[in-house]
Amino acid sequence: MQSIFKKIFIGSLMFGLLTSASAFAGGKTYTEDEFLDNFSGKSKKVITEKLGAPAKKELSVKPSNAGNMVGKDVEDKNSKPVKVEMWYYKNIVKYDKKRTYKETEITFVNDQVRNIAFFNNR
Repeated sequence: MQSIFKKIFIGSLMFGLLTSASAFAGGKTYTEDEFLDNFSGKSKKVITEKLGAPAKKELSVKPSNAGNMVGKDVEDKNSKPVKVEMWYYKNIVKYDKKRTYKETEITFVNDQVRNIAFFNNR
């Protein structure tokens, strides 16, 4: 009985690894310049259409006591709210012929790309 479960587990594990490896192998990679040229200033819709869903998303939130921490009033009653969101993609930007950055961060401000960063140390 344990042997059957072991075989099923190993088979499932191998299938998962092969599927994820083939999914990445089919994905497009970009040089740094290509990536910046193709995606700087673009909307979330364009990014999603070309790159798909990100591996991770983070939403920036201003602390409720930000004014007290800074020591001045940081609330502008006349300004529109600003939404800052970071999307993270894995292994899509090359820094040489054989290697890719581990992570690419795309920062959106009000649904437009405003910053792009490449990381190997995360």
